[in-house]
Amino acid sequence: MSDIIDVHTHYVPKGWPDLSADAGVDAPWLRVESESDAIIMMGTREFRRIQSDAWDYEVRLRDMDADGVRAQVVSPTPAFFNYGRTPEEAERIARIFNDLALTIVEPAPDRLIPFCQVPLQDTDAACRELERCVENGHRGVEIGNHVGDRDLDSDGIVTFLQHCASLSVPVFVHPWDMANSPRLDRWMAQWLAGMPAETHLSILSLILGGGFDRIDEGLRIAFAHGGGSFAFWLGRVDNAWHRRHDIIGTSAKPPSQYVDRFYVDSVVFDERALRLLVDTMGSERVLVGSDYPYPLGERPVGSVVRKSEFLTPEARAMIEHENAMRFLGVS
Repeated sequence: MSDIIDVHTHYVPKGWPDLSADAGVDAPWLRVESESDAIIMMGTREFRRIQSDAWDYEVRLRDMDADGVRAQVVSPTPAFFNYGRTPEEAERIARIFNDLALTIVEPAPDRLIPFCQVPLQDTDAACRELERCVENGHRGVEIGNHVGDRDLDSDGIVTFLQHCASLSVPVFVHPWDMANSPRLDRWMAQWLAGMPAETHLSILSLILGGGFDRIDEGLRIAFAHGGGSFAFWLGRVDNAWHRRHDIIGTSAKPPSQYVDRFYVDSVVFDERALRLLVDTMGSERVLVGSDYPYPLGERPVGSVVRKSEFLTPEARAMIEHENAMRFLGVS
């Protein structure tokens, strides 16, 4: 078996209690159609068709074996973050999904690594749920890249990230909603353009918003989807920091000097893009990610990393598992 550790996968439980306590909210529920097929519903609207690989550990392990994956971080599906609900409702929902996640990974604790979700709209509730989950066996936390109009550099989220650092809990950042307009409703443009832009913006918020300057350097944080468009446009951001320092000189150092503060996953699907990512971030800051089990993910997992001829054996080993072990805090 390969030594690949996949840090970017998602789960969906096979059903959960009614979540429609908030009036006017299209509560998520699961319309199970067979033993292996279901549809995530948002009220009366179909959100996404899924299969049993979202909840069945045996199917998941078979796919991992086929792809040569040693271990897999299992994170929530961002549609269930519920940042728009009241803090009380979001905390109740987080507890439900976090407890269900543990039942999914329990049969294979050496291979399935659970990450929890938290009610990020309320700092105290988020810290409280994080502590409960870590005590119960979760190994990290997945958060969305913003809460309403608050980016990751807002005071409450910075406080939460600092709490993660103090507990040595790794954080995985995933975009969870995108701008909506008729121009983005065609050919999945929200996913193809909006999602990378959201991730880029959330990295900038921690840099230009001064978040990294206020958070302990011990924070282990990773961003999905190769960090969005960040690697491609880092030169532009640096140029703006120097030439328009009166407007964006809000970080203590130029943006390029913060690339050692975070990780990105490798799910960019193309060797040229991976080369840029490694050249920009360094091979020690890239982790294998797949977005399993969703259709826009990479299968076989890690195939671009395996096939990229520019990687040295040492760099490939770092990306396939060594960096993930450091991110996860595994010796």
